[in-house]
Amino acid sequence: MKLIRFGEPHRERPGLQLPDGRRVDASAVGDDYDEAFFESGGLERLRAWASTSAKGSPSVPPTARLGSPVARPSKIVCIGLNYRDHAAESGMEIPGEPVIFLKATTSLAGPNDAVVIPRGGTKVDYEVELGIVIGLRASYVAREAAMGHVAGYVLHNDYSERAFQLERSGQWVKGKSCDTFAPLGPYVATADEIPDPHRLRIWLSVNGDRRQDSTTANMIFGVPELVSYVSQFMTLLAGDVISTGTPPGVGLGMKPAPVYLKAGDVVTLGIDGLGESCQKVVDSA
Repeated sequence: MKLIRFGEPHRERPGLQLPDGRRVDASAVGDDYDEAFFESGGLERLRAWASTSAKGSPSVPPTARLGSPVARPSKIVCIGLNYRDHAAESGMEIPGEPVIFLKATTSLAGPNDAVVIPRGGTKVDYEVELGIVIGLRASYVAREAAMGHVAGYVLHNDYSERAFQLERSGQWVKGKSCDTFAPLGPYVATADEIPDPHRLRIWLSVNGDRRQDSTTANMIFGVPELVSYVSQFMTLLAGDVISTGTPPGVGLGMKPAPVYLKAGDVVTLGIDGLGESCQKVVDSA
């Protein structure tokens, strides 16, 4: 299944994208796509409803705004430097174990919402990433059992303000958590739709210029390792998102000098099986 949420910000409703591409309202199931939904067997209820009622459910207009396909999770856990060639372009060592940082959930945005340059921001950068959506609470999970805690996968653009992240001291989180810096979607594809998350083409373009073009096969740490590893340090709740890192080609790593985003730029990105998204860069109000 492909789970969507649609409507105005903070008023989104749950929906489904059907195999023929039509989007339908799934409000009749009665649950938003949040922790309670995933933890209580919501995917099974949704699947049962879809098998009998989805085709007759009201269509979502093509012009409807898509929100984050996951209602605000308890946390967004990000993995840094998880592609060898991205670590090299960033001038950093290949990590011996996953690098973890958090991204504030207030940074969530819809897949095609504008990305806003924060006040004082001068070095806004992009990072296309595969997101893992947790479907079952995970604490001290063994690698062999990790995939049983995965509900599905989602496209994520892990925006950064590099000056905040790297030049203002402290942790990376403050350069990663500005409003609009975590567009997710267009949909969550349930795990059965992505039989091998380690063989997906992943790409990003700026103004039509392809900047990132790789495959998740190049991740240093794969999905089972990441779910297990993160769960050793914190409890992952249903609906939480782990963002698995980005391939090379980010603005920070461009030669001979970094090239950052500016107002008016248009960023498009996609992952096999997870659709595409598009964000226009705008100045803060």
